[in-house]
Amino acid sequence: MKLVDDVRALLNNDTQIAGILDLSPFDDAPTLLGSLLGSICKSTHVAEAVTRVYRSNPTLQNQTEYDITETARRNFEPGGPAATFLFARGSHATMAYRVTHQLWQDGDTNIALALKAAFGRAFGTDIHPAAQIGAGLWLDHGLGFVVGETSVIDEDVSIWHNVTLGSTLADTGPNRHPHIGRGAVIGAGATILGNIKIGAFANIAAGAIVLENVPERILAVGTKARNVGPATITFAPPKSTP
Repeated sequence: MKLVDDVRALLNNDTQIAGILDLSPFDDAPTLLGSLLGSICKSTHVAEAVTRVYRSNPTLQNQTEYDITETARRNFEPGGPAATFLFARGSHATMAYRVTHQLWQDGDTNIALALKAAFGRAFGTDIHPAAQIGAGLWLDHGLGFVVGETSVIDEDVSIWHNVTLGSTLADTGPNRHPHIGRGAVIGAGATILGNIKIGAFANIAAGAIVLENVPERILAVGTKARNVGPATITFAPPKSTP
């Protein structure tokens, strides 16, 4: 993994960085990935779990390297992939999701959810391990990113902070959340709800509230709620329901 050599070169060039980030010594990609996420979460248990998952799944390493390389390419920040790996919160949150998703697929759902909770505290995100996220996600800033269980994000999507991919609560079954098409760009604070499709290469403007399909290569903007009839959903106990 070329990224390991690049990170090692960056750290050798400035020996303070490893201390500031509290990175443990690493020999290969799995121990590097474990060291970084473990240090952020301040947990050796997290570090061990991350290292174990990446070591058992070499293709996951390739996917993560592509995430980081694409983030560095799109983000115009100095330092390239190595600096992106070390310093970009969105990349850290994406790495964390990939670990929890692999554990979920392996049937270790409780460990996946425990790690999701730990990562959520560290990164300010809530990404369900069952969600499906393709390679090449650029999650800029990462803060406030919420992804529901049945969400699907295709390859090479770019998403800013405070974006929600949620349910309307009216949908049931295996497709309650949005499907984001390849190459789509979603601006800060956008809320996308329900079993809808955002087409490939579509743009969702910052702050938009999207409740309907958006075709490929279309820009969607606007936030406007309207009354459409009686409220039908409540989570209150029966005794408090009029």
